[in-house]
Amino acid sequence: MTNLANPLQTSNQPIPVGVLGFGGLGQAAARVLAPKQQMKLVAAADQKGFALNPEGLDLQSAIAAYKTQGSLGYLDPGGTLSTQSIADLIQQSQNVAGFFLALPNLPNTFMASVAKQFIDLGWKGVLIDAIKRTSAVEQLVDLRAELAAAGITYVTGCGATPGLLTAAAALAAQSYAEIHQVKITFGVGIANWEAYRATIREDIAHLPGYTVETAKAMTDAEVEALLDKTNGILSLEDMEHADDIILEMAGICGRDHVTVGGVVDTRNPKKPLSTNVQLTGRTFEGKISTHTFTLGDETSMAANVCGPAFGYLKAGIALHQQGLCGLLTSAQVMPHFVS
Repeated sequence: MTNLANPLQTSNQPIPVGVLGFGGLGQAAARVLAPKQQMKLVAAADQKGFALNPEGLDLQSAIAAYKTQGSLGYLDPGGTLSTQSIADLIQQSQNVAGFFLALPNLPNTFMASVAKQFIDLGWKGVLIDAIKRTSAVEQLVDLRAELAAAGITYVTGCGATPGLLTAAAALAAQSYAEIHQVKITFGVGIANWEAYRATIREDIAHLPGYTVETAKAMTDAEVEALLDKTNGILSLEDMEHADDIILEMAGICGRDHVTVGGVVDTRNPKKPLSTNVQLTGRTFEGKISTHTFTLGDETSMAANVCGPAFGYLKAGIALHQQGLCGLLTSAQVMPHFVS
């Protein structure tokens, strides 16, 4: 009898997956995976090393090694210290079905350069990211043919925004004959910015007077000084956010119809405002209306990024098993729930 819940998984064994990056987002990804039955974390990398264990990485031991010794390379068993951790892990990961690239896209060319490493090293499988910037996705578009030829299925923009909210906009668009505006507004609350250093730097890069390069170059003390001036609040408007190119690639609307902004509170876990997407359009009867999809305030940034990410990874694996390779986006694929 066909398993309708998961027809493409060939056995009852969990799917072996990996995470690149083990800062705040990477550790959250590991926590999300820990109770799952359909996937297991077997590989992870940070700047100084990596860990690989076909039986699965122990969550608490991995986090302890990273926090106390500074790298997964110290994990026993399975850890290896390395100055080229991503390349070394890729070369040993032919049996890993897919990777979540939980990496900071600093500099703005970084995600494309990582994808190129997978291509050049002959790895085949599924890659997904939670990328933010439009220009970063444009670089991946340039790699579309190379990804397909390499046997890689790459799904981009698989976090919360782009990701969950972009997909919601794509679904909401079906009620309309013409899309006038997509407006994404996010609220993020975190108790301590140091748990998400790279993410906060990416947000700072969107502030007036800052660039990706200046944000990357900031010391922790300089970030602290900026946050002291703003009472821990980052208010972001008209961001260069890849929801626009993703919705354009899906044929929903031109990128000039999409706006993204929000508020990040780096000193309070409570969201400063509710995260939502509003899509306004004209129906076939000529009526102008707006659909709104709002995320529950109790869901964290980590939950809204990592949950969809692994849903898209599972969907990507199903597509890869059918021979579909190349570049896709979160607005072109329906994520599969990972139980």
